[in-house]
Amino acid sequence: MKIQKIAFIGLGLIGGSIAKTLKRVAPEIKLYAVSGHISTITQAYEAGVIENNTMLSLNDISDADYIFLCTPVKLNLTYLYQLKDIISPDTMITDVGSVKGDIHRTVIKLGLEEHFIGGHPMAGSEKTGFAAATAYLLENAYYVITPTEKTAPHQTERYRSLVTLLGAIPLVLPYDQHDFATASISHLPHVIAYSLVNLVKETDDAQETMKTIAAGGFRDMTRIAASSPVMWQEICLSNKNQILRLLDLYTGQLADIRSYIEAEDSEKMSEYFTSAKNYRDSLAVHQKGSIQPVFELYCDLIDEVGGIATIATLLASNAISIKNIGILHNREFEDGVLHIELYDQSSLDTADSLLTKYHYTVYRR
Repeated sequence: MKIQKIAFIGLGLIGGSIAKTLKRVAPEIKLYAVSGHISTITQAYEAGVIENNTMLSLNDISDADYIFLCTPVKLNLTYLYQLKDIISPDTMITDVGSVKGDIHRTVIKLGLEEHFIGGHPMAGSEKTGFAAATAYLLENAYYVITPTEKTAPHQTERYRSLVTLLGAIPLVLPYDQHDFATASISHLPHVIAYSLVNLVKETDDAQETMKTIAAGGFRDMTRIAASSPVMWQEICLSNKNQILRLLDLYTGQLADIRSYIEAEDSEKMSEYFTSAKNYRDSLAVHQKGSIQPVFELYCDLIDEVGGIATIATLLASNAISIKNIGILHNREFEDGVLHIELYDQSSLDTADSLLTKYHYTVYRR
C-alpha cells in the first residue's frame, strides 16, 4: 500500500521532526500541515518540507493516507471529533502523545478504531516548535505503536514499516501497558523530582543552607524538575490512574526502607540497596551518577555503517579515552542519539571542541 500523502495537525518539535525526516528519506511523499499559526506553515513551506503555503482546513487533508495528530493531548481529542465524519475510507489517524489511554478511549467512543493506530516516539527535549525540529531526532529512538482491537494487521505492519523508515525502532504494545510502563519510567520519576525539590525548598532555613550546598546527587535527581510544569500537569491528568497506582507502589517502597532504617536492620538495608544497584548497573547506558561527577556529552549521529567507529577513532587519534559510549533509544528528555562518557573535564572539553569542529551537533548539560 503505497503512501502518497501524509498530513500533520500541529507541526512542533515532534511533528516537525517527523515531517523533516520524511522529506529526507521519502521525498516522493507529499506532506501537508494544519497549524494554528500561519508563521509555522510559512516556515515549513520555505524549508521545503510541506506542500502548502497557506492555511488548510481539515477537509483539505481528509484524504491523506495518514493524519498525524501532533498537538497537546487534550486538543488531539477535539480533532478526533472533527475528523470522524470527513476522513476517507482508507485514511489512518495516528498521534504522537506520551499518554495513550484518553485518546484510545475517545477513539472507541467515536467508532474510529478501524481508522486509528496510536504512536509515541520516545524522543525529544525541552525545546519546542518547528525551528527546533530536526531530520534526525527519531534516529534509533524507540517508537511505541498502540493498535486498537480493530486495527487491521496489515495496517499495523504498514505503520511499523513507516516507523522503521523514519529510522526509529518500532515497539508494539497495548495502550494500557504503554501507559503503565511510561508512568513507571518517566512520569513517576518526574513527580518524585518535583516533590523532592519542594521538600528541600520548604524545609530549608532562612540562610538557604540546603540550596547553597546542593551537590551532584540532588542536582542529578532533580534535573528533570526543570521541565515544563504545564506539560506535566497535563500528563498527570491524562495518565492519572496509572500514576496514582505507581505512587501507591512507590510509597510502599519508601515504607519498606523506612522500616529498615528505623530498626537499624543493616542486612535488609544492604539487600535493598544492592538489589537496586545491580538493576541500575544492568541498564544499557549509564547516565549521570548521583555521587561522582560524570563527564558526558551527547551528539546527533546518522545511523550508517561505521558511524560510531568514526567518532571513536577521531577521539582516540587525539588521545581522548572513552569511558562509556552507547546509543540512547529513549530520548524524550535528552538531546542527541549518542551518549559519550569521558574520564575528566579536560577530555570532555577537548572532545566537545573536536566533534564540533568536524560538524557534529554536540549537546552538554
